[in-house]
Amino acid sequence: MCRWIAYHGEPVLLEDLIFKPSHSLVEQSLGCREGATRSNGDGYGIGWYGARAEPGLFREALPAWYDPNLYALAQHIRSPLIFAHVRAATGTAVTQLNCHPFAHDNWMFMHNGQIGGYDHCRPALESLLSDELARLRHGTTDSELLFLLMVQNGLDVDPLGALRATIAGITDVVEDCGADEPFKLTVCFSDGERLFACRHSTDGRPPSLYWQVHARGVLVASEPSDCDQSPWNEVAADSILTLDRDICVEALYAGRSDLTPSRILRMPDTPFRTVAA
Repeated sequence: MCRWIAYHGEPVLLEDLIFKPSHSLVEQSLGCREGATRSNGDGYGIGWYGARAEPGLFREALPAWYDPNLYALAQHIRSPLIFAHVRAATGTAVTQLNCHPFAHDNWMFMHNGQIGGYDHCRPALESLLSDELARLRHGTTDSELLFLLMVQNGLDVDPLGALRATIAGITDVVEDCGADEPFKLTVCFSDGERLFACRHSTDGRPPSLYWQVHARGVLVASEPSDCDQSPWNEVAADSILTLDRDICVEALYAGRSDLTPSRILRMPDTPFRTVAA
């Protein structure tokens, strides 16, 4: 599976997130500590918000450690909201169009995990997507399909409702198809203002996910990148992390008394975001 990192806070250079840490994302593309596969060399992608409402994207089918263009870009891209992803393909082609992040209007999305039995269930899953959104699908991954189903399910109006409806719909299809493999995911998505992340698996063993209050903002990542001495916090299984004016955690579905919606702390004050008292 893949590794990813997201940042929300004071504008920083991309190189500070994906090259400089001792266990940086580029280092994880060569050898991660907590992934299902040790290397993640089937392409990479970066996404950031800048002068426009829509995010900028750069994706390439080369390994992150191999492409000098990534380092050149990372020295110059500065943003308050950044996504970066290194891919380990799970059955679909190693192409630029299959690399994360994906974008639609002002939304950006990336994913680690796999829809169990995707090859077998793929026709039924793709039939859930409207013709209009199907025409916007450029790759072949379950990740891009998951994202477009979230768009279809009301991402603009109710982001968390869209996530919940999409996970439930996919789970129903996978079960109906008789797939033996679990549906596993960590996802991260943003509208340029808020950032959301979720960790879930139908077998109770989701991929790893952590968050950290960084010196100048908040990081969410597949595994700690050792950016500084601040502690990393594990995102609980079947929970959603929201970075807006507060850092909040809530259960993916109702019924968990240990994960009632809770504000953990305020987002750090930054030049671009002043939190009211």
